Amino acid sequence: MNQPLPQRNEPFRPGETALLLVDMQRIWLQPGADPSHPERGPDHYFYRHTAGETIPNQERLLKAARTNGVEVLHTIIQSLTEDGRDRSLDHKLTPIHIPPSQPEGLPVTSLAPAGDEIMLPKTSSGVFNSTNIDYVLKNLGIRYLIVVGIMTDQCVDMAVRDAADRGYLVTCVSDACASATQERHDTALNAFGGYCWVADTDTVIARIEALGKSA
Repeated sequence: MNQPLPQRNEPFRPGETALLLVDMQRIWLQPGADPSHPERGPDHYFYRHTAGETIPNQERLLKAARTNGVEVLHTIIQSLTEDGRDRSLDHKLTPIHIPPSQPEGLPVTSLAPAGDEIMLPKTSSGVFNSTNIDYVLKNLGIRYLIVVGIMTDQCVDMAVRDAADRGYLVTCVSDACASATQERHDTALNAFGGYCWVADTDTVIARIEALGKSA
């Protein structure tokens, strides 16, 4: 007899749930730190939105995850070598290069890894393409993957789609992600929403806190 298929929005399970933060780095989130976008001043939509909503919501999600036994992983764009010779061809052409010695390449302080949380450097848009995250998640016994980060229409999009293709039940927290414009953010969510459960921070925190109550 065939077993019923799981649903993308089914409750998370203890020991099988992880939160993934995508590219929440100082170089992208602090005005003036990204030399590739000198036109973005402190009043640019992206900086106002990430400071006022995206980062605070991720801080809340992090607290809930750490309190209720949810595994936390971080991925950042960072070359393995100082000269970036290991980068993907796409990153060489763009060009994107953040050497390991560059402090701006690390996560913003309030979202930095704590304890032995795993941080995976990547040199492509898709964390599943240029890291061993699939291997790590399977070793951890993860089935439910909660994804937050930047940019919604680029690296977050890739994480969601690639995770879904590999058999994870993916949740994308809509108000804990951001892109360069609200239009790009909304368009991305509409485009990849079929690969995941799209929910807001309050809803996902309630699901996470339910794990702690069931433990």
